[in-house]
Amino acid sequence: MHFSVRSLTKAAVIAALYAALTLAFQPISFGQVQFRIAEALTALPLLMPEAVPGLFVGCLIANLLGGGVILDVVFGSLATLAAALITRRLREKKFLALAMPVALNGLVVGPVVAGITSFLGRRI
Repeated sequence: MHFSVRSLTKAAVIAALYAALTLAFQPISFGQVQFRIAEALTALPLLMPEAVPGLFVGCLIANLLGGGVILDVVFGSLATLAAALITRRLREKKFLALAMPVALNGLVVGPVVAGITSFLGRRI
């Protein structure tokens, strides 16, 4: 995919929004139970391809700055990237496309957070 200045700017704005929303609501964005307001942005790949890298970078930045455990930083960010790519690919099947972020985060982030919690023997 070729990125023009306009495309790069759109991706950067999406990344900044994701990171800002996640960090603004940090108490509910991290830990054993995560509720991220920024996940509402995961519908954007239906509308624009720039949302794919924007969501990934925004999630990565939020996870790094939010003090996430390295496994959550890596696998959570990769789950967001995979979900955004699949959402973009399935954009003609909107319901299925919109289910991808939920499904992948449940399949990846849930077990990672549960595994970290079990390993550490305490809440993260």
